[in-house]
Amino acid sequence: MTRRTDVVVIGGGQAGLAAGYHLRRLGLDFAILDAQAEPGGAWQHAWDSLHLFSPAAYSSLPGRLMPPQPGETYPDAAHVVAYLADYEQRYELPVHRSVRATGVHRDGELLRVETDSGAWSSRAVISATGTWSRPFVPTIAGRTEFQGAQLHTVEYRNASELAGKKVVVVGGGNSGAQIAADLAHDTDLTWATLREPRYLADDIDGRALFDHATARRRALDEGRTDTRGVASFGEIVAVPPVREARDSGLLKAQPMFTRLTRTAVTWADDTTVEADAIIWCTGFRPALSHLAPLGLRSPRGRIPTIGTQAVGEPRLHLLGYGDWTGPASATLIGVGRPAREAAHEIHHRLAGVPRHCR
Repeated sequence: MTRRTDVVVIGGGQAGLAAGYHLRRLGLDFAILDAQAEPGGAWQHAWDSLHLFSPAAYSSLPGRLMPPQPGETYPDAAHVVAYLADYEQRYELPVHRSVRATGVHRDGELLRVETDSGAWSSRAVISATGTWSRPFVPTIAGRTEFQGAQLHTVEYRNASELAGKKVVVVGGGNSGAQIAADLAHDTDLTWATLREPRYLADDIDGRALFDHATARRRALDEGRTDTRGVASFGEIVAVPPVREARDSGLLKAQPMFTRLTRTAVTWADDTTVEADAIIWCTGFRPALSHLAPLGLRSPRGRIPTIGTQAVGEPRLHLLGYGDWTGPASATLIGVGRPAREAAHEIHHRLAGVPRHCR
């Protein structure tokens, strides 16, 4: 049996919940399909020491401020999970678990969402599946020959699992810096990065990042020169554990190695470091395989959008995958505005209101 609704939201993490909030306010009939068994999205799978970049009040979804976490300026992942679960209940959002979307298909005037537990038909779809389920590991010589443990960011939990071991952390972004800092005291650490790590000023946190992302998007929309916003000053937010490890001399990055052997990593000059484990903090790709039947992806792997709306399928909106689907839309504080825009666009289109009349 195929169930019917106005809007299907695919993904029950922060982006899906923000979309649900605005769809609820507009009075639309909708369903949120979440592949996870519990609330909290990707936050419930984060490593133990992960904290937000911003205070709670600056890390909130629309309509409900995140309460502060006692004793913490920057809330941890467990606090975020509790907040998202409360948010879902407070607004009585219709989340269906565990339901994994396997394909979105055109079906006349409707879109049909196939899942592992039946099909849904709707007049619009919001895809909000994020990136956490698609970890990226680069191709490098010898990676399949390495006999030690290989973990991606998604699999790392805490330093105690690797205490006393020779560990190589790969990646010069925020996750690489935070996990390297987490391991710096209890392991024989090597931190490998493509470029010299670029730290933002110590007083910059998520509040400033969001403000800069918003200003950058405004400048681009107005045809002004792209200044790259805060990214022009650095890439790594110096959260307290990272700052402490850096200032104590424990975070010293090495250039990226060129190959792996059975027991070590090796550089172009044949310098070799033995390793028991490698942690790949090398990012993610958008989880878009469920949209493959629509044939919308460009050669670069993204789906072209105007705002959140897919260029090749106006009934589809993409939310929370990065700046290409809204400034800072992959963050708690940043997803609210593009979620509102997507919900209003859908509402107007379903009501038959021409764009120029809005």
